[in-house]
Amino acid sequence: MSNVTPETLIQICMGLPLVALVLVVITGKIANLREACTITISSVLFFVTCQLAGHVFSGARPEWSLGDVMMPGFEIAFQVEPLGMLFALVASGLWVLTTIYAIGYMRGHHEINQTRFFACFAIAIFAALAAAFSANLFTLFVMYEVMTVSTYPLVTHHGDEKARNGGRVYLGILLSTSVAFFMLAIAWTWSVAGTLDFTPGGVLAEAFSEGKINAVQLAILFCLFAFGIGKAALMPFHRWLPAAMVAPTPVSALLHAVAVVKVGVFSVLKVAIYIFGIDLIADTHAGDWICYVAAASILLASLVAMTKDNLKARLAYSTISQLAYITLGAAIATEASMLGGGMHIAMHAVGKITLFFCAGAIYVGAHKTNISDMRGLGRTMPFTFGAFLIATISIIGLPPGGGAWSKYFLALGAVDSGKAWLMGTLMVSSLLNIAYLVPIPILAFMAPTKNETDDESHVDGGWKIKEGPLLCVVPLCITAIGSVVLFFFANQIYQWLIPIVQSGH
Repeated sequence: MSNVTPETLIQICMGLPLVALVLVVITGKIANLREACTITISSVLFFVTCQLAGHVFSGARPEWSLGDVMMPGFEIAFQVEPLGMLFALVASGLWVLTTIYAIGYMRGHHEINQTRFFACFAIAIFAALAAAFSANLFTLFVMYEVMTVSTYPLVTHHGDEKARNGGRVYLGILLSTSVAFFMLAIAWTWSVAGTLDFTPGGVLAEAFSEGKINAVQLAILFCLFAFGIGKAALMPFHRWLPAAMVAPTPVSALLHAVAVVKVGVFSVLKVAIYIFGIDLIADTHAGDWICYVAAASILLASLVAMTKDNLKARLAYSTISQLAYITLGAAIATEASMLGGGMHIAMHAVGKITLFFCAGAIYVGAHKTNISDMRGLGRTMPFTFGAFLIATISIIGLPPGGGAWSKYFLALGAVDSGKAWLMGTLMVSSLLNIAYLVPIPILAFMAPTKNETDDESHVDGGWKIKEGPLLCVVPLCITAIGSVVLFFFANQIYQWLIPIVQSGH
């Protein structure tokens, strides 16, 4: 595809998920063909996204516009820059593995409505890529809402009362925060800046210098964005995330790693860099209040996670804590913190999707959902719990897990900003990560089962391996390895993201 222009590659990237949607619907009654189409399209998408990344990380900023909607300035337009490109690589790459995993999970658990599941999944990936490539706040907002609506059927997939209740909380919080805060923030930005375009250095600096908005108003506007982008799951607007755990585990993986929450924190970072600008946030202290909120979210969510015996619930609160790291990076507003936040999008995505893949494999393979019931299970599911341990190391922020580097840059940014207490927050958070994650593989590998001598898995002094479906186990092993690879690949990601902070001043 060397002769294809970057602009055409943007169109192909966003068109492929829609092609997948059509093919999934057409072939819905032939499961093998439907799933073959999904895997093929997702693989092609990742290949094309990599081709586009080569141009963007070499300095190109390809654009594509569909024109104004209603009035000038409200344009559906796309421009690819390094932060969006990294998010697109994460979303498209993990879509391939999540699709393979979902096939194994959905078949292994005999789930209903699988065609609807894969169709909505394709729309969500389209929305994620379109948000990643958005050139202005209006386009980002539209795609953000497409993401919300398209994932609602996934959250309520089981169709029972519990699923409907979870779906109501999910949709209610995300739509209400968008209407009450996000839309208001966009309107306010338009009124003082006269543009919604993402611009290097921000669009609000000139308005501030002209007296159209003061430092207190900037701080309020930043809060409106931070809370209005509800998918970032800042407390107290976080309840939608644990409520959505009623969904099948592949959906949880989508929610927590591939698309939904990453659209949230990506949007917060993009607004901080290209609407406010790093210097404006730092000089006016516009992000200080959000620093306190993010720090509280980091610690409180970790403390709640420690109380949860259900594995998916514990991972859900872990995600709330980890997302707040990225919002914190945006609020600190130094080069190091912005880079740390950007890197954490990739590092957390790969580590957390591994943990959710493991939770699903345990459920399908051993029918266990509570951590207290997983005593000794690691000896019969060594690949699953081995992958869980590796991903845990990354989430904690220890080498050789990729999360070590993103947390390092966030801590460095806290010191550079003069807010050294935030480094203490990060240190305490890592200790809490150890407290609620490490006991799980220890319990699985080291603790005896309740009735070990009667366990049919325990044969002649050895252990019979009884893993989940192969299509579940292979992806989780790949993502676990990926979390280690990212540790050694971190310098490359750092180099890719450097332009966003150089242009953010």
